[in-house]
Amino acid sequence: MMRFAAFLLASALAAGPALAHPDYAPRDVVEVENAAWTRDAVLYQINTRQFTREGTFKAAQKQLPRLAKMGVDILWLMPIHPIGEAGRKGTLGSPYAVRDYRAVNPELGTEAEFRAFVDEAHRLRMRVILDWVANHSAYDNPLTVSHPEWYTRTPEGALTSPAGTDWSDVADFDYSQAGLRRYMTESLAFWVREYGIDGYRADVAGYVPTDFWETARAELNAIRPVFMLAEWEQRDLHARAFDATYGWGWKEAMQRLVKDGSGAGAMRGYYAGQSETWPHAAMRMVYTENHDQNSWDGVAAQIYGDAYEAAIALSFVGSGMPLIYNGQEGDNDRQLEFFERDPIVWKEGRRKPLIEKLIALKTAQPALHNGRFGAGMVEVPTSETADVYAFTRGERGARVFAVFNLSPRAHRVSFRQARHHGAFVDAMTSEPAAFTGGETLDLPAWGYRIYTETK
Repeated sequence: MMRFAAFLLASALAAGPALAHPDYAPRDVVEVENAAWTRDAVLYQINTRQFTREGTFKAAQKQLPRLAKMGVDILWLMPIHPIGEAGRKGTLGSPYAVRDYRAVNPELGTEAEFRAFVDEAHRLRMRVILDWVANHSAYDNPLTVSHPEWYTRTPEGALTSPAGTDWSDVADFDYSQAGLRRYMTESLAFWVREYGIDGYRADVAGYVPTDFWETARAELNAIRPVFMLAEWEQRDLHARAFDATYGWGWKEAMQRLVKDGSGAGAMRGYYAGQSETWPHAAMRMVYTENHDQNSWDGVAAQIYGDAYEAAIALSFVGSGMPLIYNGQEGDNDRQLEFFERDPIVWKEGRRKPLIEKLIALKTAQPALHNGRFGAGMVEVPTSETADVYAFTRGERGARVFAVFNLSPRAHRVSFRQARHHGAFVDAMTSEPAAFTGGETLDLPAWGYRIYTETK
C-alpha cells in the first residue's frame, strides 16, 4: 500500500504543478482580423488568357464596369507572371510555372497596363487579389541558378517536381531555407506595396509550411489590410494566416448527391461538419465552378444538370463565401483549354439575372455575410428530411429562410416546428409569404425557395 501511495505521489510530481487558476473560458482560435470590405464579399475568378478575345489586361479592364454592376467585390486573377519554357506543357504553358515572381507576363500586357487594371478596379470599388504559387517555380526560373539551395533535390542531387504529382513543368521549393522564405515574403509584399494588390489566393497552400504564411500575413498587414485565400482545407490556416479556405467538401457533397440522387444527406452532413468543427470566423469559399473543375472535370452546367441553379443559389445563401468563375454568368458551355489560348465565347447568359439577384441578396442581408460577420444555419425540420434541406439564418426580424429540394423527386413539403414562423417576402419573386403553422410548399425536382423576413 505504501509503495502504491509513493507511486501516485511520483506520478503527480511528474505531471507537473496544477494550474492555480485554469482558464475555462472559450477562446477564438481565429486571430486574423478580416478587412471590413470582406464582410459581404463575392469573389470572381479571371483567367486573363481566356477572359477576352485579346487575352490581355487592357481588354479585361473594359469588362470591369460590367462586373462592378453585377456586384462583384473581389477579383481573383490567375497567375500573371512570366511562364517557364523548360518542360512547358502545351504551346503557352501553365501560368502556375512561374519564371519571375516580380514581373508581368508580356503575353498579358505591360506593367503599366496591369497597374491601370488594378487602379480601375479600385475606382469601381472592387479589390484585386493575385494567384500566388509559393510551393514551386518553373525549372528555368533564374532562382534555380542563383539559389540552387532553395530547391528540393533527389537523392542524386537533381531538381524535382513536388512529390506525388505529375507537375513535370515545375521544381519544388525547400522551405527549410530561411533565404527562400525571405525572398518569397518580400515578393508578396512587392505587389501589395508597388501595385496596390489587395491580397492573394495561395496555390496548394498546404504544401507550404503554415508558419511561413503566418509570417507573410503579418508582413503584408504591416503595409495595409489584405485578404488571403488558401487553396486548402485545414482549420489552423485560419488562426494567423488566412481569411478563407477552400470548401472542397461543399463541392464534393453537391456533386455526389446530384450524381447518385441520394437526397439532402450529403449536404446536411457538410453543413453540420462546418458548424461543429470549424471556427465560425473561418470564411469557407464555396463554388460550382473554377479553373480546375472547368479544365479537368467538366462544364458546371453539365456536371450539375437540372440541379445547377439550385447549387448556385445554395452557394450564396448557405454558410460560405461564393465564387463566380470566368464566364459563368455568360453560360460558358465548354471546357477551356488550360495551356493554349481559348477565349470565352461571350453571350447574354440566362443565369446572369439569378447571379445578380443572389449577389444583391447577400449584400443586403447581414445574416448571409461571410465568416464572423454572418449568422449560423439553423435547420428547420421538414416532412421530407431525406430529400429536403431547410434552414434559417439570422436573428428574428432579420432572418433568411431557405428551403432546398436536393433531389430529382418532386415533393409537397410541410414543416414540423416553428423555427421559421414569421412574415417573409420571396427573395426571387417579391411575393409576400407568411408562416404561422400548417403551410406546405410544392417543390419540383431541384426546386428551392428563399425568403427574407419583414418587420
